[in-house]
Amino acid sequence: MPINTIYRDSRCEWVDVEAPVQEDLTFLHERYEINNFLLEDTLDPNHLPKYEEDGQVKFFLLRESTELERKNLNTISDISTKIGIFLLGNTIITIHRMKAKSITETKKQLSGMNTETDPQKIALMIALLIMKSFDDEAVSLMETMDNIENEIFLKNTNHTTQIRRLYKLKRKSGLNSRVLTISTDAIDKFRLLGLQDSEVSDLKDKHKDVVADFDHLNIQITNLISMFLALSDQKANQVMKVLAIYSVYFLPITFIAGLYGMNFDNMPELRHKYGYYVTLGVMALIVICTFIYARRKQW
Repeated sequence: MPINTIYRDSRCEWVDVEAPVQEDLTFLHERYEINNFLLEDTLDPNHLPKYEEDGQVKFFLLRESTELERKNLNTISDISTKIGIFLLGNTIITIHRMKAKSITETKKQLSGMNTETDPQKIALMIALLIMKSFDDEAVSLMETMDNIENEIFLKNTNHTTQIRRLYKLKRKSGLNSRVLTISTDAIDKFRLLGLQDSEVSDLKDKHKDVVADFDHLNIQITNLISMFLALSDQKANQVMKVLAIYSVYFLPITFIAGLYGMNFDNMPELRHKYGYYVTLGVMALIVICTFIYARRKQW
């Protein structure tokens, strides 16, 4: 997408670049005298959030949570996309490799404003919407965790599927927590923009709230995994208990059947008319006594 000026008034100019190529960065370097190293940071899909100053240029690199559902969750680019914000004089330049919800929402908010604004406030609006994207992600992950919890404890679902879903949920939550933790320094640097303390406090409070939400979510997921494994062990123990009880019932009568299967001439009751039925009766009596004993022991 070409370089686009999406907002301009007497106090501010907002230039937005989506999916930049090298020619775009060269133009920005020549037109606004931005350091090439800062511009190249916007091309790295896995670059961590940061803040840098170079002369009159203030550079924020933030990451926004994305709604893309990826099969593998290995890097922060699998759950977020970066947004570079350059502030120089009365100009703000945003660079992002894919469509960003925070940029779109900020455009809508500016179109509904009747007063002029400045680059610093636009940067703050974008940062607040970026934090909101993580807030929405935390709510979504919490709902997913609640659904998994209900399926584990209230429904007889496939355990292999559930443990995979829990693992994926833990990976997403962990990666989001990492992005938010690393973003702390960049969020703190907004106090250098000359904004009102209350405005900066709103951003910092939102960031702290989202960090706390993901910390809580990580703890809850870890506890749920532990409970899930404990429940699986309990079910396995229950099966082993049933098998053990049946073994107790059949062990003595199996021993008797084994004795009578040895075919010696002087076996007890071997040639007695009712020997077979007497032996079966003894076996049944042993099973009944074993059952009564197990019931009294509450096995």
